[in-house]
Amino acid sequence: MLRELFPAFRMMLFLTIATGLVYPFVVTGLCQAMFRGKANGSLVEVNGQPVGSTLIAQNFTKPEYFHPRPSAAGNGYDPTASSGSNLGPTSQKLYDRVKAGAEQFRKENPDYRGEIPADAITASGSGLDPEISVANALAQAPRVAKARGLNTADVESLVNNLTQSRDLGLLGEARLNVLEINLALDQKYRKAS
Repeated sequence: MLRELFPAFRMMLFLTIATGLVYPFVVTGLCQAMFRGKANGSLVEVNGQPVGSTLIAQNFTKPEYFHPRPSAAGNGYDPTASSGSNLGPTSQKLYDRVKAGAEQFRKENPDYRGEIPADAITASGSGLDPEISVANALAQAPRVAKARGLNTADVESLVNNLTQSRDLGLLGEARLNVLEINLALDQKYRKAS
């Protein structure tokens, strides 16, 4: 019986070392060498201090900033509680949340008269989506411009300059990273105080 257990134990020890130690160290080393920023969470730094990640939304609520999509993750934008709401189209809870979101959007953006972009009032599948649609950004542009004492055209120009096109030219939609556009606003135009 020991003759049968010893090779099995050797194989288990070999696989534990190979897949539990060697492989993770090699992959981590390659990622750090080739994709350092992405491997470390795509952190964005201002004056040497991390202010956020381009991969996870943050709860911007001040009028001089673009606001992200609503979040269903924990207490909002909590990466440890990433998930959608799992509410279906016939859910009264979803209806009430979207209705409240639409009322809040109209209250925050009184100059916008068009149809509210869907991503302005619905959460993403992860609850952490860091990007908004161009339509959502343009709907918020008058509020941001007014709060910063700018022309709406200046803010819209920044939106157009920072718009990321579809992946590979056909996947997804054009979008803006909320953290990046808010940092660009702070850099290009001083915040209204």
